Amino acid sequence: MDMVALVVILVLGFIALATILGSFFTVSTSQVAVITRFGKFLRVAEAGLNWKTPYIDRVAGLVSLRVNQIALTMETKTKDNVFVTIPISVQNRVRPERVYDAFYKLSDPVAQIKSYVEQVILGHVPSMTLDEVFASQSSIAAAVKQELDSDMAAFGYEIVNVLVTDIIPDQKVKSAMNDINAAQREQVAAQARGEADKILVVKKAEAEAESKALQGQGIANQRKAIIEGLQTSVEQFQKAVEGATSRDVMQLVLVTQYFDTLKAIGESDKTNTLFVSHSPGAVKEVSDQILDSMLTAQSASMASR
Repeated sequence: MDMVALVVILVLGFIALATILGSFFTVSTSQVAVITRFGKFLRVAEAGLNWKTPYIDRVAGLVSLRVNQIALTMETKTKDNVFVTIPISVQNRVRPERVYDAFYKLSDPVAQIKSYVEQVILGHVPSMTLDEVFASQSSIAAAVKQELDSDMAAFGYEIVNVLVTDIIPDQKVKSAMNDINAAQREQVAAQARGEADKILVVKKAEAEAESKALQGQGIANQRKAIIEGLQTSVEQFQKAVEGATSRDVMQLVLVTQYFDTLKAIGESDKTNTLFVSHSPGAVKEVSDQILDSMLTAQSASMASR
């Protein structure tokens, strides 16, 4: 065998080996491969080790079957003329049975999904006030998902979920909303404090009224006891001293109480300077005035009856 023949055999062997090795290919889990023959779609290769006809078939591309998340940011105006920014997350994936549509029908799936989302947002948010938009995040997300499900199904895509993650108004509007909320909370707090103060005032008045009533009852009982004691003293004094009249007894009692009062005033360390007459004549004059007042009141009471 000459050298030329040996080279030819080696070349043919290398080509055969390359052909055999090039006929096999692998596809990762959660992916499928699109196989074409002379540029025409042939089949979809599943995950694992696969075989294709050498030099005729080729792998046109790989399609992921995983759930993919697209983050979008939409800006629009509400019914009450407030511009808001709405971050939206669209979770989607390719349907395994619709790989052909997903690979060949859409050149830019992200741009297509964004266009559908903008269409839905512009159809819903401008008809709502800002408060309604905040309260309708879930309904907006549901409307976007429903629209995308029907539109993207024709292109082999499944919309797993749509999330409206936030409603972001202009910073000045947000500050105004915070001020309104703070003012409302302060109003509620003021009302609560007012009710508490009202309860305290009412309870204090009730306690004071009850205290006054008990105090008056105590004074009345005290005076009743004093009157009963005086009556007993007068009767006993009249029995002990012959010829003593009730007026004499009352003068004696008043003089005694007068000096007791002076003693109590003198013993108190908080009493200011007090000038009083302490002569017997002055004491008698005071007792006569008190007795005359009592007799006048008694006469008036009997006359009214």
